[in-house]
Formats: sequence, structure tokens, C-alpha cells
Amino acid sequence: MKRIVRVKDVSIGEGPPKVCAPMVGDTLSLLEEEAEIINELACDLVEWRVDFFSGVMSIDSVKKALKHIRSILMEKPLIFTFRNKAEGGQCEIDAVYYQELLSAVMQTRLVDLVDVELMMKDAMILDLVTTARKYQVSVIISSHDFNRTPSVEEMVQRMLKAAELGGDIPKLAVMPRCSADVLALMEATRCVKEDNGVGPLITMAMGGLGMISRLAGEVYGSDLTFGAAKAASAPGQIAAAELQQVIQLIHQNMPAINEQKE
Repeated sequence: MKRIVRVKDVSIGEGPPKVCAPMVGDTLSLLEEEAEIINELACDLVEWRVDFFSGVMSIDSVKKALKHIRSILMEKPLIFTFRNKAEGGQCEIDAVYYQELLSAVMQTRLVDLVDVELMMKDAMILDLVTTARKYQVSVIISSHDFNRTPSVEEMVQRMLKAAELGGDIPKLAVMPRCSADVLALMEATRCVKEDNGVGPLITMAMGGLGMISRLAGEVYGSDLTFGAAKAASAPGQIAAAELQQVIQLIHQNMPAINEQKE
């Protein structure tokens, strides 16, 4: 049975891939400006990359900024993400503060999804998932590799582990060095979804070489992609508005693609 994650009026895992616009401002005023811009975009969700925020080391400052952001975005689903430097983020925090930060934010009930990094210890991930369930927050469990594309088998195992730990949406981002790497990412995604019945999924090959993976997720099994609003948060992101147009074009032609497969 097809699994769908519903956040507000957005259904992830149903219909075309959803477009998420990241917020990367380092001050509250820049975040408010980004939120106003995003409100005018045809995007489905918003991600606050709090590792860009200058006040990230103060939970009170983070909660204050979050309240402002939420008041502007209103009903747009919001993903809260702290990305550690080892996973491509802007800064590093220790595991204790990481757990405190994510737990405190979930308790505000102002976020709809939280991103938890797969590199964290299993016990911490399970604790965060438990907190998320208590406060009705969906969980993305993510793994990033900015240096390479692992084997298909390793990518499949990462996504399956994310699901086993309670992730509502496993996420995998890798760096391709050749076209075969992009195809490997797509095959791993297809395998997890079609052969193992796990989903929804978020997968992408980063950089210019992997751009096709951000556009054609509906073909191979990725259910959400990221498009830049004011500034990109990862290599290879294109403007959210342009991304939405291409995704809708592919979606409209999916029946024809499916007929060719039969």
C-alpha cells in the first residue's frame, strides 16, 4: 500500500514531487525577507536551515526567530533543519546541543517536519523520533555525501536504516562524479521504493551533473525536491519557480511514460 505523509494540506508521496524552498538568512531581518519572498512562490514547503542563522547557539533566539517566520509563512508546511558541517552544513554543534535544539523546537509545535541526521547515534535518533510523535511532527532522516556516490547497495541500506529508525521520509543526497553515479542514485531510489516498499523518499544527486535528479523524481521515485528562493542551500539547486514548471510538465506526461513501460 502506498504510504503518504500529510503535512497541513500537502501530501508527500502522492502526485508530483513537492517543491521545498530553503531559508538561509543569517539574521532575523533576512529571514523575514526570505519568508515574504517565499510566500509569493509556487512552492509547497519551506525549509529553515538554521545552521546559517547567527543566533543558532541560543535556543531562545531560535524560538523567537521561528515564531516570526511562522507568522509570515502561515499555513506553508515548515521543515526545521540543522545541518552539521560534516553533512555539508555551515557550522558544527555537539550531539547534546543538537538533541536539545531539535527537541525544544518540536515542543513549540511551530514546525511540521524536522530533519534528523542519520550519522547521529541510533539511540538519539530514536529519542528524537519519540519526541516528534508526541508533538505530531513528521521526521525526515537524512544522509549526505558531498565527496562521492556510494554503491547502490550502500545507498539502499542507508535509506532502509532511516526507515527502520522511524523516519517518515528517508533522505539521501550524494555527489556524482560521472553520469553513472546519477543513474546509480536513481536505481537505489527505485529499489527502495519499488522492491522494498519504503517511501516517501527524498533523493538527489548534487551539483550540475545531478540536476536531472532534482527534476525527474516522479520517474524514479523521489517525492520532494529543493528549489532556491533567494539563495541556494546546496550545490545544483535551481530556482523554485523554474523547478515547479518542469516538474508539472513531467507530471502531465507521466501517463504516456507509464504506457511505454507496460
